Amino acid sequence: MSVVGFDIGNENCVIAVVRQRGIDVLLNYESKRETPAVVCFSEKQRLLGSAGAASAMMHIKSTVSQIKRLIGRKFADPDVDKELKMLPLETSEGPDGGILIHLKYLGEIHVFTPVQIMSMLFAHLKAMTETDLEMPISDCVIGIPSYFTDLQRRAYLDAAKIAGLKPLRLIHDCTATALSYGMYKTDFSGTGPVYVAFIDVGHCDTQVSIASFEFGKMKMLSQAFDRSLGGRDFDEVLFSHFAAKFKEEYHIDVYSNTKACFRLRAACEKLKKVLSANLEAPLNIECLMDEKDVKGFISREEFEKLASGLLERVSIPCLRALTDANLTVEKISSVELVGSGSRIPAISTLLISLFKREPSRQLNASECVARGCALQCAMLSPVYRVREYEVQDVISFSIGLSSDEGPVAVRSNGVLFPRGQQFPSVKVIAFQRSNLFHLEAFYVNPDELPPGTSPKISCVTIGPLHGSHGSKSRVKVRVSLDLHGILNIESATLIKDGTDDLVMEGNHNSNSDAMDIDPIPYPVANGFEDITNKKLESPCSSDGGIRKDKGNRRVDVPVNENIYGGMTKAEITEAREKELQLAQQDRIIEQTKEKKNSLESYVYDMRSKLFHTYRSFASEQERDDISRSLQETEEWLYEDGVDETEHAYSSKLEDLKKLVDPIENRFIDEKERVQAKGDLLKCISKHRTSADSLPPQDKELIINECNKAEQWLKEKIQQQESSPKNTDPIVWSSEIKSKTEEFNLTCQHILGSKASPPPEDNDMPDSSNDP
Repeated sequence: MSVVGFDIGNENCVIAVVRQRGIDVLLNYESKRETPAVVCFSEKQRLLGSAGAASAMMHIKSTVSQIKRLIGRKFADPDVDKELKMLPLETSEGPDGGILIHLKYLGEIHVFTPVQIMSMLFAHLKAMTETDLEMPISDCVIGIPSYFTDLQRRAYLDAAKIAGLKPLRLIHDCTATALSYGMYKTDFSGTGPVYVAFIDVGHCDTQVSIASFEFGKMKMLSQAFDRSLGGRDFDEVLFSHFAAKFKEEYHIDVYSNTKACFRLRAACEKLKKVLSANLEAPLNIECLMDEKDVKGFISREEFEKLASGLLERVSIPCLRALTDANLTVEKISSVELVGSGSRIPAISTLLISLFKREPSRQLNASECVARGCALQCAMLSPVYRVREYEVQDVISFSIGLSSDEGPVAVRSNGVLFPRGQQFPSVKVIAFQRSNLFHLEAFYVNPDELPPGTSPKISCVTIGPLHGSHGSKSRVKVRVSLDLHGILNIESATLIKDGTDDLVMEGNHNSNSDAMDIDPIPYPVANGFEDITNKKLESPCSSDGGIRKDKGNRRVDVPVNENIYGGMTKAEITEAREKELQLAQQDRIIEQTKEKKNSLESYVYDMRSKLFHTYRSFASEQERDDISRSLQETEEWLYEDGVDETEHAYSSKLEDLKKLVDPIENRFIDEKERVQAKGDLLKCISKHRTSADSLPPQDKELIINECNKAEQWLKEKIQQQESSPKNTDPIVWSSEIKSKTEEFNLTCQHILGSKASPPPEDNDMPDSSNDP
């Protein structure tokens, strides 16, 4: 069993696995360490990863990329509108307000959600991993941005489940980076924590985290981000610059041509990379559009002036992370810079002025997240033994809870889980209710959220309260932030009869914080009760759902959760079945391609061998018949047989083999016949030699058998040598092998029957010694 870490980037994906006491980054089918995060639909199959990226230009309106930017978001989100304008896809709004992507496949328009597209990508990465490891996998840890909402986290889990994966944890990108940094550090002194800033400038976003390190422990102090600032935005600056320039110089509008936009953006991305190592760089694109070749030139200084607004934005999340961590720049011991967009020299220059030190690049900028994910997966998996290392992460947004009678809060600002709260974490809240009631989970402060994000999380129905008989009873609700950073209403318990003064403490382990109970400053009259200074009740019972404690009876109350925009179990099952159908179609197409390629290869191979290798083994009539069939098959392949079924290609191949196999068998058998002849002669010689030491009668029998075998072989070989090669052999190699086996058995039978004396009974006394 192996454990895997997946880093699903906006542009590329990286897979890391734990094996041989270390962490390896897997190579994809093209022997590259990064796999494009692309799903392309051709006429009859899906092309995923590198194959999808290679086919994107041919199927530009059926290619989905940067799906990470769309998952778990609403169609009406202004930022989503910007994203969709950059993708030449047909989209619409779903019944739940989500995004629907319309793609042409198998001659029809199919509708997919971003979760389904993401599951296809997960399935592709899973297949690559299983091929490399030669074993099935399920356990994994997946990296996600710290700004992901509850819905986006659930969408990732749903996508992974559809693909057949079992995520042990969703871990923040910067947390995974910090883990891969701190796990192997042995120079942390015992005098106090060491503070390190991690700045991840990705393809589409920038994330900044401050982490505190001590020996055997790391704690994330703050998470800050700019969801719309990444390497792609610097590419867009160059794109806009050259689009305007080409419109002026060449009178072409690249915005009016989808393929021209695609090619210019790709060229601008390459240009940005050249400028990272050079002070100036040219841009040349042949036949961009309207059959016009275009040329451009830009210096690094000019590029930095164009991107000055973006560069200024890099400092904002850095300063916010410092503020949230309550630290000054002087207390930061190191600044680690990672991410695909971090190679821009101007970013390093800005960070030097901000943090008063040169950014460090100790980690692999593209692989550190995947490595951290794989390491965390090994720590969580029961099949690996990893050095004890505590990882404490924090949430990025404040979460609140409200009921039918008003907000439920444990602090004066109405927050249940404040921003910066460590997770996993659990709180238990007591209510006074006589009937079923509802709870709403929401983000308290919209200013903390990315623009356009809905503050609503979920609605939970608790009840009915059987046994309350119309009177108010105490109901305790257990609310948790799990390892994925997802809010869950875990359970509800109705307390009946007597007063309940004991709440038993839950189990603690290295992956879970202690149960967290805060005072609830609302009187019982408002429906809430302060349970401060009480121990937490055990979440499980041994009496079928009714627990007793000092005269109290505790009854489990039904909890029904509705996630706003989330998938139901039925929808997940349907999506899983759809994915299996698509995968089966992909396999059929691949098998068909293999059969077609095999047929085509066979035609060319046999045409060459027929007039060279096999020439003397085929009659003129056979050569003519086979040549004609090969020519007809070749013409069929490039005309009517261009798009046929696997069965059609197999049938054609079988028909050709029926004509060629007799000739091929003659050729093969000639070599094998020589070997078989030599083996029989060696066997005859061996038995003749061994017969010299036998009694005369046995020797005569062995010699007779040797002579008979030798005479048989001599006659058969003489007949074969007088027969032409282009006819079936007089004696096949298999006959000679059978004769060798028969001869051996006969000789062994003769030797065995004569050489074995009757056994003696060692227990009987020797008669010659009798008195």
